[in-house]
Amino acid sequence: MIGQLQEAFESACEKLDCRILEFDGEQDHVHLLVEYPPKLSISVLVNNLKSTSSRRVRYLNTHIPRLSKNTALWSRSYFACSAGGATSETLKAYVQGQKIPD
Repeated sequence: MIGQLQEAFESACEKLDCRILEFDGEQDHVHLLVEYPPKLSISVLVNNLKSTSSRRVRYLNTHIPRLSKNTALWSRSYFACSAGGATSETLKAYVQGQKIPD
């Protein structure tokens, strides 16, 4: 499923003129390092990533139970931060260090 998520995220980023620099995750969340244009708000980016990936994963995995009438796969919450003084290499190493879910 992690590959399906990555494909969905890349598709969404392409439409928003963004680029995924690193992608990894754990059983219950993902980590993304994304380069995006300053004109794009982070909330618009995240909402697009979540909605696109949710639709794609649900389409490809009909066995995933729906806990409500809502078709969303993700929770409404997210964490985003700017890179500050950290280098791209440091951030990529952090994302790569996350466990890959089965």
